[in-house]
Amino acid sequence: MARTAAQYVCQECGAAQPKWSGRCDACGAWNTLIEEAPAEAAPKGLGGKRGRAIDFAPLDGPATPTPRRVTGIGEFDRVTGGGLVAGSALLVGGDPGIGKSTLLLQVVAALAGEARCAYVSGEEAIDQIRLRAQRLGLSGSSVALAAATSVRDIAAALDAADGPDVVVIDSIQTLYVDTLDSAPGTVAQVRTSAQELIRLAKRRGFVVMMVGHVTKEGMIAGPRVLEHMVDTVLYFEGERSHQFRILRAVKNRFGATDEIGVFEMTDAGLVQVANPSALFLAEREGEVAGASVFAGMEGSRPVLVEIQSLIAPSALATPRRAVVGWDSGRLAMILAVLEARCGVAMGGADVFLNVAGGLRIGEPAADLAVAAALVSAESGRPLPAETVVFGEIGLGGEVRAVARADARLKEAAKLGFTRAIVPARPGGAAGIDIAEVAHVAELLALLREPAVDRPQAWRAGRG
Repeated sequence: MARTAAQYVCQECGAAQPKWSGRCDACGAWNTLIEEAPAEAAPKGLGGKRGRAIDFAPLDGPATPTPRRVTGIGEFDRVTGGGLVAGSALLVGGDPGIGKSTLLLQVVAALAGEARCAYVSGEEAIDQIRLRAQRLGLSGSSVALAAATSVRDIAAALDAADGPDVVVIDSIQTLYVDTLDSAPGTVAQVRTSAQELIRLAKRRGFVVMMVGHVTKEGMIAGPRVLEHMVDTVLYFEGERSHQFRILRAVKNRFGATDEIGVFEMTDAGLVQVANPSALFLAEREGEVAGASVFAGMEGSRPVLVEIQSLIAPSALATPRRAVVGWDSGRLAMILAVLEARCGVAMGGADVFLNVAGGLRIGEPAADLAVAAALVSAESGRPLPAETVVFGEIGLGGEVRAVARADARLKEAAKLGFTRAIVPARPGGAAGIDIAEVAHVAELLALLREPAVDRPQAWRAGRG
């Protein structure tokens, strides 16, 4: 019998090649090809065998509301859309040591009183999990523990009449299917292991939550198809030097995407933060040049966060642009607009931008707040006290309206802010004095005028 030729599979995109090369021809990634044994060849075509016809249902038929398991951890329930859905698969990714295992252990411990929960670890021994549970004060929870990496053995334990209702797999990259010759963590192993567990979860009706490792670029390791297979993809974000952790939903078939949950890492584990705006602004000083407060939206929740900027003379031929928590390309665009449309030249200086608290902002509504922080740092004049800023900036320097302006202003008023610099016709909130700007030049005029003349530009907020 002829020996089956091996193939080389890219660990980034899953493309197969007959021989090894340093660069993948499909996605262009370097040093990602690993030798794997090919799967059995599938028969060509359907072989003349007729399949069973499927039944179609009308679009306007009755729909049954999806029952959910509420964990009682409000921030986690918010991100998942109100709780866990039976038969669903969740994928939780994040940097090493960010708190993924801690979060999921707290989730199953919270559910253990009303559901059968199991925690399967392929990275830690049972004693290590018990030590973490003792540190978190969860030793009394009735969570079944196991240390296993074989998908065949795990499936045999879960496929039982008295099987668990909620299962945690930590992590999917450590599991292997014995019918494949490739090592755990390869594209074929990750894809097949996840497919077997998801199929079993939907057939038995239990919830499976899988931990996924991330690459150095911050993406979940393994094939991209893994994120398409699951129902919900959650990213656990945050700087390890900060105590704040952000749980963000980037995909959710049973709820809204871009929803966030805010946690604080303590010695006793992760503690949910009900009012993240107050936490992000807790250490904010008064009027400081180069700082502005941005009223943003994360999913359905308004969040206020401080944006800090610093402009310093550069001794380098190419000045530095350092950005933390925002898009560096968008910062370059704002600097170009300020120079081309308003004559504010910062090309020869080092520019540093930071979103305080470890939160990462992705919406364009932060453009105006970033521009205000840069202008304040360049002029040395702080923004008026208790002022929030939001608005999108176009390449022509125009300031465009953003969604959910009323919710942003109401959150600002609730936290004691009395002024807002916003696009034209944004709505209003009681107790907020509003300065409408239609162009970046108006922002410069507002911030550079003498402090005694500033109240002339504000109008009373609308209730």
